[in-house]
Amino acid sequence: GDIHHIFPKNYLKKHGLTRGKYNQLANYVYMQSEINIKVGNKPPKGYMSEMKEQIDNEDVSYGSINNVEELQNNLRTCAIPLNIYEIDISNYEEFLKERRKLMTLKVREYYNSL
Repeated sequence: GDIHHIFPKNYLKKHGLTRGKYNQLANYVYMQSEINIKVGNKPPKGYMSEMKEQIDNEDVSYGSINNVEELQNNLRTCAIPLNIYEIDISNYEEFLKERRKLMTLKVREYYNSL
């Protein structure tokens, strides 16, 4: 697997963001290498739309997720906002804030389970 930038690094660089802005913990997720390669430099809005099409057309090319419920569960597990389908560069800072909140809740949930 790979550490994947949810908003790909080159996509953010193309929009003038610096290393400190694109290398944010809230912008990382662990992903299978072949899926990371397929995502390339597309923004989340682009590759998540393709993921939805994959589910609609039953043509699995991004991993093995083949229904909306499974996709949403995967997003929740990875603490990724469910509005990821709509996010582009204009929403990047809002995305980071929301993802940080979700990550914090995930850590708190784990801590409380100990």
